[in-house]
Amino acid sequence: MSQNSPDPYEPVLSAEVRAALGAGRPVVALESTIIAHGLPRPRNLSVALELEGLVRSAGAAPATVAVLDGRAHVGLGAEQLERVAADPSVRKLGHRDLAPALATGASGATTVSATAFLAARAGVGVFATGGLGGVHREWAVDQDESADLRLLARTGITVVCAGVKSILDVPATLQRLETLGVGVLGYGTGLFPGFYLSSSGEPVDWTVHSPEEVVEVIRAKAALGGPPTALIVANPVPEDEQLDPRLHDRVLAEALDACRERAVAGQAVTPFLLDQLMRRTDGASLEANLAAVRGNVALASRIAVAAVEPR
Repeated sequence: MSQNSPDPYEPVLSAEVRAALGAGRPVVALESTIIAHGLPRPRNLSVALELEGLVRSAGAAPATVAVLDGRAHVGLGAEQLERVAADPSVRKLGHRDLAPALATGASGATTVSATAFLAARAGVGVFATGGLGGVHREWAVDQDESADLRLLARTGITVVCAGVKSILDVPATLQRLETLGVGVLGYGTGLFPGFYLSSSGEPVDWTVHSPEEVVEVIRAKAALGGPPTALIVANPVPEDEQLDPRLHDRVLAEALDACRERAVAGQAVTPFLLDQLMRRTDGASLEANLAAVRGNVALASRIAVAAVEPR
């Protein structure tokens, strides 16, 4: 799995990630979609560097994941990170897009499903992101469901997130995760987070209060065996940094109406609603998103460090 690997489909590890994994030191995977498609330039690069800095300050190695010129990378160098942030031709890649991207020499930023897959394949056990995809509203009509869910149902990785995007059907998503056998832990909360909001109002079955407790669950899960499935650690955005709940509910209702009026459907729904939320809250939803991501990266780093400490 080195840069000189004869297998063009094997992930390329950065020198920092390769050294950390080889020495048994903690590593945290980070997605690159937020860099390429989730933030305006040039702020996207400063945020990317900030998130990697949070991982290093906790004593772990950051492994930002992306595909560049047909090669999957787990860990990026400075120039590669700058390229992902600056190049408008960088595509958005889910798990299903990886094979075509590698075969055609394409470049792309990885979503949750692609990042989790590549990180786990490289031996990285902890992944931090903002919010997961899930079951879309009106699923009974269009059966629209994020690829994140099925991928997490067959990938053994711990994902620290702020719940699922609040534009989705949260109760249906939690039910789907249960059906798929994906474990969910509330971190310091008995209520599932709502991405921009500290709480979705939906309960979680299990609550943990420290990185060490999360690690014990990871170890117990591994000892039990069974099919490889993800473990979700749902970490709420702090209440003083969340989007105002009343503003959120009003703007989301308006955005859903606009979506129906303009006949937006399929994969266009999520980016449309997220864009509406950002515009109609004057950027407050973006700030709540970033607050959630920072908290998740910090917690994931603490979990990764705890996982390699002697018992």
